[in-house]
Amino acid sequence: MGNESTPISDELRAKRATSFGGAAAAYAEHRPDYPVSAVRWGLSGAVKAPVNVLDLAAGTGKLTTTLVELGLTVTAVEPDEQMLAELRRRLPAITALDGHAERIPLGAASVDAVFVGQAFHWFDTGPALDEISRVLRPGGVLVPLWNYDDLSVPWVSEFGELLGTPTGRTWAAAAAGLPDHPDFAPSEQETFRHKQRRTAESLVRTLGTHSHVLAAPSEKRAAILRTAQEFLASRPETASGEFDRPIIVTAFRARRR
Repeated sequence: MGNESTPISDELRAKRATSFGGAAAAYAEHRPDYPVSAVRWGLSGAVKAPVNVLDLAAGTGKLTTTLVELGLTVTAVEPDEQMLAELRRRLPAITALDGHAERIPLGAASVDAVFVGQAFHWFDTGPALDEISRVLRPGGVLVPLWNYDDLSVPWVSEFGELLGTPTGRTWAAAAAGLPDHPDFAPSEQETFRHKQRRTAESLVRTLGTHSHVLAAPSEKRAAILRTAQEFLASRPETASGEFDRPIIVTAFRARRR
């Protein structure tokens, strides 16, 4: 499937990976959702049309919502207590469980697809793929997705250069595919265009939910957000009113042998 890159130290990686809980409500409000086209592409990689789906590391349910809207039976698994509480508050009808990618609280061969939104780069990939393989039925599909800014748009590229690159974008950009595992066929990759309606204020709030901002010391975090506000106020595309934040969705899929 390919090789995983490690763009940051293990200590910083661990700090960033556990930084989201305190911002759970803001994450739910300000992070973008996922396009139906990307989810359907992932589902189409399975031998049979999936019915029972796992949203692994589901966070506050951004991807879970799209899966539910497609009529799938969804189980969400999330390790962070505050993120899980927010997911349960927003989606009370679904099964939402405390668990990790490396210890999934489901039975063997119990789901037809496993989706991972904006989180696969945080996993200990060897044990995680072992567990994902265990819960996936043969012919089922693993589908990690990432939402990231479309850097082909000049103001978006300048915004990113000024404020730093999220960890997941670094991983997704460097990966030729998902890590190799004997239980999975070689992965496929596709990209999709997406957008999020924002104002300058709400885009700054979105930035504030990214791990490289959440994990920064308070003074540095404040400086990053202040710089973002000043930049957005200086650009005609973003200075006043609502605008579309252009997004590229990177999707991988790998079928369970």
